Amino acid sequence: METKWLEDFISLVETNNFSRSAQLRHVTQPAFSRRIQSLENWLGTDLIDRTTFPTRLTPAGHVFYEQALEMLGQINGVRELLRHKRVATLTTIDLAVPHTLSLTFVPKWLTALEDGFGPLHSRLMALNVHDAVLQLVEGGCDLLLCYHHPRQPVQLDTARYDMLVLGREALRAYARCDKARQPAFSLPGRKSAPLPFLSYTTNAYLGRMVDLILADAKPALHLDKRYETDMAEGLKMMALEGRGIAFLPESAVTREVKQKQLARADADGSWEIEMEIRLYRERPSATRPGKALVAELWDYLEAEQPSGARRSTRSSER
Repeated sequence: METKWLEDFISLVETNNFSRSAQLRHVTQPAFSRRIQSLENWLGTDLIDRTTFPTRLTPAGHVFYEQALEMLGQINGVRELLRHKRVATLTTIDLAVPHTLSLTFVPKWLTALEDGFGPLHSRLMALNVHDAVLQLVEGGCDLLLCYHHPRQPVQLDTARYDMLVLGREALRAYARCDKARQPAFSLPGRKSAPLPFLSYTTNAYLGRMVDLILADAKPALHLDKRYETDMAEGLKMMALEGRGIAFLPESAVTREVKQKQLARADADGSWEIEMEIRLYRERPSATRPGKALVAELWDYLEAEQPSGARRSTRSSER
């Protein structure tokens, strides 16, 4: 059993609504429903009465709700106890980062930070975007680094969280180079001969970005999905094998493009999308002051931002 299943179930009991709870838990409704079903499968009994509407608990669900509150309270209590005992955490910055950014952006960013700010001790948790956001919300990290797009935003309460824009990233289509050092596949493809497509899974943030590209594509793209994974690095390796077209962050393929192993599959640049790379922290308060080191680093990063960018990062979220 996973702790997040307990949190999902408690949220569902409190809202009485699958859609609302899924939104609060930063997950799609189908994924949220699957997690509730996973909890039920683990327990071996139904917790939700699915024969009625609105949502209602079964007798077993009422019993388990009280137990879930107690178990989660104990788990969180032990976690807080152990965290307070870890002196090292006061001098270490915990970062929650999506997998792709952990491989492409973070290494160079940390190097640049140490050149200007000074030596840093950091602990990185590479996760999917949903779980990375949850780490920040649940107090499991000091900083969250993630992608952001206005049409697929990371919805964090601006009264509770601060944000800085650290950079921008383009998501584009790439394919392996042929012997002439040209892309082996080129968009948009033809209806009679769709191009082999290497896709993200539906729960991947970059997959949702690709969905936006495809929805806006003019002319329409003709693609035949041959493979899918939630990892950009996995799609890159498949593209290098010549298995098809993959939409990849520009920073993930810098070396391969320079070495003429991969090339853009959209010759005129018509099919791409730009995302912001954002850094979030929980705003310090009297009851939750946070680490002094994090506050010092945040002040440094804020001072490094262009003045116009500093103003816009606060106002754009409201």
